[in-house]
Parts: sequence; C-alpha cells; structure tokens
Amino acid sequence: MKTYLCLDVGGSAIKYALIKEDLEMTYKSSVKTPMDTLENFIETIGKIYDQYANDISGMAISMPGIIDPNKGYQFTGGALKYIENLETVKVLSQRCPTHITIGNDAKCAANAEIGYGNLKDIQDGAVVILGTGIGGCLIKNHKVHTGRHFSAGEFSFIKTNAMDSVSWDWAWSTRNGIKGLLERVQEQLETDKEYTGIEIFDMANNGNEKVIKAIDCFALEVATQIFNVHIIFDCEKVAIGGGISAQSLLIDLIKKNLDEIYNGLGVDVYKPEIVPCYFKNDANLIGALYQHIQTLK
Repeated sequence: MKTYLCLDVGGSAIKYALIKEDLEMTYKSSVKTPMDTLENFIETIGKIYDQYANDISGMAISMPGIIDPNKGYQFTGGALKYIENLETVKVLSQRCPTHITIGNDAKCAANAEIGYGNLKDIQDGAVVILGTGIGGCLIKNHKVHTGRHFSAGEFSFIKTNAMDSVSWDWAWSTRNGIKGLLERVQEQLETDKEYTGIEIFDMANNGNEKVIKAIDCFALEVATQIFNVHIIFDCEKVAIGGGISAQSLLIDLIKKNLDEIYNGLGVDVYKPEIVPCYFKNDANLIGALYQHIQTLK
C-alpha cells in the first residue's frame, strides 16, 4: 500500500504526516513555519522531504492563499507574504523530486469531507471553517468548486452590513471568527477580559447563561450567512469545521437559529442539513491526500 507525505502549511506551523491510502497515519509531527523568505520555506519543506524520500509515493500539500491546484500555481500565499504569482509545485519539485500537489487549505478540508467524511453522499454543498477568519468552500457535482479565478467560497470577505461595506468591522470573518466570538462573550459579561475558545465553551457547558446567550448570538450570525450562501447555491448539506465545531452546543444553536430564520420568513425552499466536519485538526492533511490521489486517476 502506497504511503504519502502530507503537509498542512499554516501561519504558525507546518504539520506533516505519513499517511497510507487507507488513511492510516503512521507518523505525525510539525515544524515552525518560516515567515521570512521563500528560500527558507522551500528548504524547510525540503528537509522534511529528505527524511522520507525513499518511503513515499508523492507529496500532498495544503496551503493558504488563492491557488490553481491543477497547475500547482499560487496567486497569493495568504499569511505567507513571500508567495505571490509563484509556480509553487515547479519550484518545490526542484528541491523535492517527487509527484507534488498543492491545494487551498479550506478547500482541502472540504476534500476530506467529500472523500471520506460527512459529505460523501452529496453532490452540492458547502463547508464553513470557523477559525481566525472564515474558511470556506463550495461543492458542486461532488467536487470542490474553485471558480474561474480560484476564489469561489472565500467566505471571509462576505459583508454583513450594507451600511458599512468598506471596513472590515462587518466582514463575516470579523463577526464570526474567534475574535467575533470573544466580543459577543465580552458584551454579555460586560468585561474586556480575554478568553480562549476552550474557556468560553467550558463556561457555557457549565451553565453560564450569559455565555450561552453570547454563543447563541454568534450562532445566529453564522446561520444567517449559511442561509444566504444556500439561497444562492442550493446546498444539500453544510459542514461546519474549525476547532469549535467539535462543540455540540454550537452546532445545535446554529441549527436552532437556521430553523427560526426559515420559520420567520416562511420560505418554502429546501433547508440544508447542518453537520459538523468529520475530520477535525487533521482535515487539511486528509483532504490534501484525497486531492493528490484524485489527480492520479
């Protein structure tokens, strides 16, 4: 059975793992993401590759930025500012002579769900990743829909207030990123104390009504934008990912608020099923592998 080196490049760390075709993960580790130069980035990837060069059949990489996965080309690199208009696969292949594929990180997370997770049984849908911002992906005909310019599903940029369409204050990434959740909690608790996502849900799960109300307000905004995406795209299912998607309270409140939107508007269009992503922290690694294997078919 073939083994692949899969990498998930993030703004702080590069996670990597050896994964077999049956998804058995035989090794997993991480290194700090170089933020200074492209040369340092390539060499960091190269040193990871050197350890396993004789044991792998290819290298599958999840990356930030706007990416053409078919050509292995990056228009942007997200937090990696040194990546712009780069033939990334070509450059990496010179250092790592193996079959390499790259894909946008949120779209890799969607590929994990399409290939092996909670979206295996659908043709059209969406994935919403709640993190620092809002990762997103549309799924059409059981494939990731990249769009003509490879930026379909960039949900972070959705504006939630037409009266303030220029600043980032009302962008979906601001309202429903982790900062937005913290702000809803601070408003309810009337404090400027900063809490982690874990602390917020610990308070909620221990019955703090004000924190539960804050999460409910947060979930209403998530549900509203899911409704908007669905009305445009007609989703069968919408999968919610990101670290906080493991919290059943959040998923339940998103469902409740989506129900209330439908009931309040009295619309008779199909209501999509809301599900958590099956894969959690390893979604990008698994999705990069799925994309890699599909390119070989």
